[in-house]
Amino acid sequence: MQTVKSNGFEIPALGFGVFRMSDEEIAKVIPAALEAGFRHFDSAQIYKNEAALGKALEQTGVSRDEIFLTTKVWADQYAPEKFAASVGESLEKLRVNNADLLLLHWPGDEVPVAEQVAMLNEVRAAGKTRLIGVSNQNASQMRESVEYSAAPIVTNQIEVHPYLNQSAVAPAAAELDVAITGYYGMADGAVPKDPLLQKIGAQYGKTAAQAALRWVIQQGFIALSKTANPARAAENAAIFDFTLSDEDMDAIHGLARPDGRIVSPENLSPVWDA
Repeated sequence: MQTVKSNGFEIPALGFGVFRMSDEEIAKVIPAALEAGFRHFDSAQIYKNEAALGKALEQTGVSRDEIFLTTKVWADQYAPEKFAASVGESLEKLRVNNADLLLLHWPGDEVPVAEQVAMLNEVRAAGKTRLIGVSNQNASQMRESVEYSAAPIVTNQIEVHPYLNQSAVAPAAAELDVAITGYYGMADGAVPKDPLLQKIGAQYGKTAAQAALRWVIQQGFIALSKTANPARAAENAAIFDFTLSDEDMDAIHGLARPDGRIVSPENLSPVWDA
């Protein structure tokens, strides 16, 4: 599996996300994902399925040291009396002693970023995670996180798909040596149906979804894919045997539009970069 480097650490370039997946779907698809070559799995406290993911991974018998496991702390746990305990609960559900990567899920509007990062560093120092990062931060918050963090901030997990221009935050991340992890790559189902992406994918014998995931990877980002269909897991993993041309990359970038952002919950989201 190709990796993305950040602050001297390596993260698998393609991950398998379990957002909005039921326990039953996870139990069915995780074995297929592992068979397809996935080793990077992304969950979160708020998904309410950490326990299902932990059980499914354990039952496959794949060694823990082969798995790169990410989870995220929800904003209502950003308090000294809650944070560490909530992480411990996540690890118990995931059936691991520590996470490979622990993220702050959303910046929110109640707890200063510096305080959030301090709590993240404390659980890392306690051995509950190997790496730390953030999610859904704008460029200013990301800079603040890096400034106040004792340990490297290795990623900012943000919404990335062809309809959203992220040309403000991506260069800032590169400057800080913070990897971008892209979620919502299928744009809530719009990508597989997009005529341009279908046309570009067909040139390489690939689907529109594969073309979009490849577009994310070729920007040097980490791409999170998702499917509840075991048969689709192999398709999502098969994006390392072709390279989009510069013209195709530019054409996909050209799909971005002013109203392209899909995920922006009130009281959790920052003021997004223009």
